[in-house]
Amino acid sequence: MANEVSNLQLVKKLNRISVLNIIRKHNTISRHQLAKLTGLTPAAITGIVRDLVALGYVIEKGVGKSNGGRPPVKLQFNPDSGYVLGAEITRNKTTLGMVNLNVKPLFLRKYNIDMGDPYEGISMLAQEVEKMIRESGIDREKILGMGVASPGLVDITTRVVKHSPNLGKKWCDFPIKKRLQEITGINIFVENNSNAAALAEYSFGKGKDSKNMAYINLGEGISAGIIQNGSLAYGFKGYTGEIGHIVINEDGPLCNCGNNGCLESLYAVPALVRKANNELALYNQKDTLKAIWLEKGSVTIEDIIANANEVDSYAWKLIRQAGWHIGKGVAAIINVFNPEAIFIGGILAEAGQSLLDSLRESVQKHAFPELVREVKIEISSMRRDTGFYGACAVAIKALFEGGVDALLDVELSSST
Repeated sequence: MANEVSNLQLVKKLNRISVLNIIRKHNTISRHQLAKLTGLTPAAITGIVRDLVALGYVIEKGVGKSNGGRPPVKLQFNPDSGYVLGAEITRNKTTLGMVNLNVKPLFLRKYNIDMGDPYEGISMLAQEVEKMIRESGIDREKILGMGVASPGLVDITTRVVKHSPNLGKKWCDFPIKKRLQEITGINIFVENNSNAAALAEYSFGKGKDSKNMAYINLGEGISAGIIQNGSLAYGFKGYTGEIGHIVINEDGPLCNCGNNGCLESLYAVPALVRKANNELALYNQKDTLKAIWLEKGSVTIEDIIANANEVDSYAWKLIRQAGWHIGKGVAAIINVFNPEAIFIGGILAEAGQSLLDSLRESVQKHAFPELVREVKIEISSMRRDTGFYGACAVAIKALFEGGVDALLDVELSSST
């Protein structure tokens, strides 16, 4: 008997989440249409919709045209019925924000949090989360979860960060999900930052119509998130997409991973900034970036990007050089996974056309001709904030796939 009751409750929850997802994907829909789409009885649909309206997830929005009987009541998803937080963490900067269930941002802020020590860094992040919730004035019960996008190897079964060279040596087997959940009391969902960004691009970016695509993250590191047949490609443990650790020069500089001459050690943002500050001393005095270097004593990635489209300047040549070599990694993705689209994001993507032109030229040279011919390569519409939106997308995806009791376990009626 206990098993029968348990199974009945599970069916109720699954039916409820199925109906909610259908309503969410339609602008407006009627109870009659829901019954046809789900195969559930009109009585069952009536009970489920009653629950969802009572929970605030669904609102009744006017009436439709009658086909002879009573006019159907239009149902709509209520995106303000709940909220999620999202955070993308890097070594020294964290992007934190809050969005509604249609990913409309209420807050989007940058914090200078040192993540070198994961316990201290995550504690500081938790403090900012609490401040943001208080400032929002939103009832805590309406905060349904928080997504975290982290660089490094994130185990897909435990959501433990196994190793993250770009965050520091202390990020080894760090239980980020467990730790942050214990401090905040919020349901936490952790994903590799490039995987999260790929999910965001596919869910509500330029990649909506591309079920086989890749997102290339160009920031403190270089990595890729891959969507295959509409789902994230994880591999055995979830460690796919580490194209930044393709060795392109065995005599090159030491990489955080321990190898020499990795793509990331030569052309990720920190490497480009080091290269510019070392080389500008010998460069043409009339160059605009050289003038900034002389005035400030050093240049930043923002300075490089601001001058990247000045043809024949040092910044232009540096960005084109980076694009050419990054294009080799992108070509490898195309040769192995055969995507229909590639989207370039992260800080370096803000260099725009000078980066994209060089990268495309390299891809054309290094990828298999028949595979590259149909591939669309574009700059991501979300650019450096794609990781943040990806963190939000990870949380929302988990919510609407039944990963959180807040959406499933409230019993309001005897609906089936």
